[in-house]
Amino acid sequence: MTVSMHPQSAPDYATLFTETRARTHAIVAPLTPEDMALQSMEDASPAKWHLAHTTWFFEEFILKPHAPNYRSPDERFAFLFNSYYVQAGPRHARDKRGLISRPGVEDVLAYRAHVDSQLQALLQSGTGDTEAIHSITELGCHHEMQHQELLVTDLLHAFSYNPLMPVYRAPEPLETTQEIAHRFTSHAGGLVEIGHDGDGFAYDCEGPRHKTYVAPYQLGNRAATNRDWIAFMQDGGYDDVTLWLMEGWVVKQREGWDSPLYWWLQDGVYWSYSLRGAQPVNLDAPVVHVSYYEAEAFARWAGARLATEAEWELAARDTPLTGNFLDNKNFRPTAATESLWGNVWEWTQSPFTPYPGFKPPEGALGEYNGKFMVNQMVLRGGSCATAIAQMRPSYRTFFYPHQRWQMLGLRLAKDQGNV
Repeated sequence: MTVSMHPQSAPDYATLFTETRARTHAIVAPLTPEDMALQSMEDASPAKWHLAHTTWFFEEFILKPHAPNYRSPDERFAFLFNSYYVQAGPRHARDKRGLISRPGVEDVLAYRAHVDSQLQALLQSGTGDTEAIHSITELGCHHEMQHQELLVTDLLHAFSYNPLMPVYRAPEPLETTQEIAHRFTSHAGGLVEIGHDGDGFAYDCEGPRHKTYVAPYQLGNRAATNRDWIAFMQDGGYDDVTLWLMEGWVVKQREGWDSPLYWWLQDGVYWSYSLRGAQPVNLDAPVVHVSYYEAEAFARWAGARLATEAEWELAARDTPLTGNFLDNKNFRPTAATESLWGNVWEWTQSPFTPYPGFKPPEGALGEYNGKFMVNQMVLRGGSCATAIAQMRPSYRTFFYPHQRWQMLGLRLAKDQGNV
């Protein structure tokens, strides 16, 4: 299995499934069929594809092996809506998902309804290998939560190419905010254990729990803000080669980066585009849509560094799980707080590699995380597009260092002796 559960923390699987699927429908409810078909780059997928792929996941890994009388409404969907599960069969090209005009949105919604009814019936029957059915249902719901996050960020990227700057949700006035002075908090470190403790759901890559040494360190009391980032920009941060990793400098020059993604300067004021439309940059909100290369250069400019994922996890265990998540329906970062959680994912300096003793599970579900453990960096903490149900101190997400379209930000760290 790719999940870890204890009976005392087992959820009501039928309710979890119903609520997860309903949240996905709520996200796409404001969209037109034309919106649902957009694919703006290879890293992103059309909303229609996300709806179908998450449905295929339940069909492929639960209904087909565990519901003897199940029949798919169209066996060809397995080719169209498989993502990267090689052992599950051949797949349509990732960069051509936007060319799948048919099945249409109505057909995809009918597919979802068909799978939903069949899976609910299986869950309520209590027959078959209930342990496997429950475990994969829970995994499938968390998998769909990840796609809810992608729905938000993929849609933002696609809309950003429209000169009309579409508004997904009413802009609403920017909140009145007050700057929180940046300071560092001290943490003792020591020989600690990190990774999932085995209680409740976790992805395979969050374990095994293991010992690691963490030197005493300092961590910023808040994420880096837009106000901080503008100071970096105005001080020539994007033009100072000494601040940049060589690979990052090459990417910056090639892509022409001079500010975070979706920013522009108008009449001396920085603006940004979000799903709430175009608005002036909120100076006290965490900076978002910056790559690892930019985050690392900013940290160097600030006389600091990025935290390791062990440092972040250790600090998060003592921090209440409160913040701006997908559940808040803001769809953009709000003013920075002193919480480690929500608003923006925080880049760490840790590469996404297996923990000591990690072994991917057998079968196609073993491809969920293990095959991606190379050339990517770990981020922690969740964002305004992440469901709060996903969050726990051990949760690791990962992206390539050049990527910016996700809700990516940073928090500064220092060695304890470097005051």
